[in-house]
Amino acid sequence: MQNTEEAEGAHQALVFFDLETTGLGPSCEIVQLAAVSGGHWLNLYVVPHGQMQRGAAKVTGFKVRRQRLYLHRQPVLTNSLREVLIAFIAFLQMLGRPLVIGHNIRHFDCPLLARTLNEFDLRTEFEASVSGYVDTLPLAREVLKDYCLQSFRQENLVRELLGVSYKAHDALEDVRALQALYNILRPKAEVICRHTFTLDTMCSKPAVTAAKVSGRLPGQRPLWEHFKQTVTVTEDHNGEPDRLLNQPLLSK
Repeated sequence: MQNTEEAEGAHQALVFFDLETTGLGPSCEIVQLAAVSGGHWLNLYVVPHGQMQRGAAKVTGFKVRRQRLYLHRQPVLTNSLREVLIAFIAFLQMLGRPLVIGHNIRHFDCPLLARTLNEFDLRTEFEASVSGYVDTLPLAREVLKDYCLQSFRQENLVRELLGVSYKAHDALEDVRALQALYNILRPKAEVICRHTFTLDTMCSKPAVTAAKVSGRLPGQRPLWEHFKQTVTVTEDHNGEPDRLLNQPLLSK
């Protein structure tokens, strides 16, 4: 029985998701939601009711003019927030109650997602479509506790472990990068379990507190040289290799 459960867990679908928002405050709004699972992906945009904060607009490239959303000065197709949430639920249901994974989602993305789901009375349906959530920020701190990293920001981890840079702060690019990063980290089942939470338990204290680490030791090789043998190249929606470096933004 135990071996069967482990086999089922090993084949559980994983969905990597990310949000881009109007800011970082508790009342910020979603402007982009992206998710990826293997070669399946979702990338949707929303025109927010409020203004983009200057700092957020500078980082993400989003601007709102005359009720239209622009990304790096180019107009993008948008949906209502409710339509985006329903599409995300359908995406999750297609994959059979997957584990939802994101970077720093426990303290930012998931609280915002929960608040938004409550606004549209969609939380129960959403929760029935997932098996749990995993935040790769504390997970990476545990997995890489013996390495001397100065920053556990996703962009830095991708650079350190994969040896590449990518267009960060675009939700689709972020989830693609995170999927590749997770394939490198390859966390054990017990580690994943320790970092799994629900929308009801996300405000409780995480089970593991990361230890502080110092900077890289003099002469230490880049981490990507240690991990490069385990790099897994995923496929995009066309069956072509999904390359992190200079990957163009896909549109719906």
